[in-house]
Amino acid sequence: MENFLQSWGYAAIFVLALVEAICIPFPSEITFGFAGALAAEGHFSLAGVIGVGVAGEFIGSMIGYTVGRTGGRALVDRYGKYVLVSASDLDRAHRFLERRGDGAVAVGRMLPLVRTFVSLVAGIGEMAAAPFAIFTLIGTAVYSSAIAGAGYGLGSGWHKLVRGFSTASFVLLGLAVVAIAAFWWHRWRAVKREG
Repeated sequence: MENFLQSWGYAAIFVLALVEAICIPFPSEITFGFAGALAAEGHFSLAGVIGVGVAGEFIGSMIGYTVGRTGGRALVDRYGKYVLVSASDLDRAHRFLERRGDGAVAVGRMLPLVRTFVSLVAGIGEMAAAPFAIFTLIGTAVYSSAIAGAGYGLGSGWHKLVRGFSTASFVLLGLAVVAIAAFWWHRWRAVKREG
């Protein structure tokens, strides 16, 4: 990751932010944290990291929203069973957005993992484009600034922190695999019952 960011510079930050925001789960915490640490070492400017990251995240979010708005419901109705997403899941997401209001998008853009899918759900839920764009921009700016700022504050300590997690990462990865398997089994049963 560090070599990719150093070699490709701001373009790498933009692409990684965009990919994560268009519903491809990629840990943006690592992207922004490393980029912030590299800014502390003089490879980037912190303002540049935040600006480019927010731009990538915003454009990716708008793409995810557009996909959800233009074909999300039909795609889920047709292919959702293959990824274990049902019509009732969409209805639940739609009700959540209606109950919580537009501000739920800003909060969702600040939560790890949830932030990856909130754009698609907002599009499927037919949230108006202007409020979606505004709240996405707010949530993305806060999140990107906080993570890049933490990386900047830790500087070279960020690299030590990440290396320190290597052993624990294997344990966490194992637990995550078990949790994902249990989730998929539960979702498979729920979709099968609904179908």
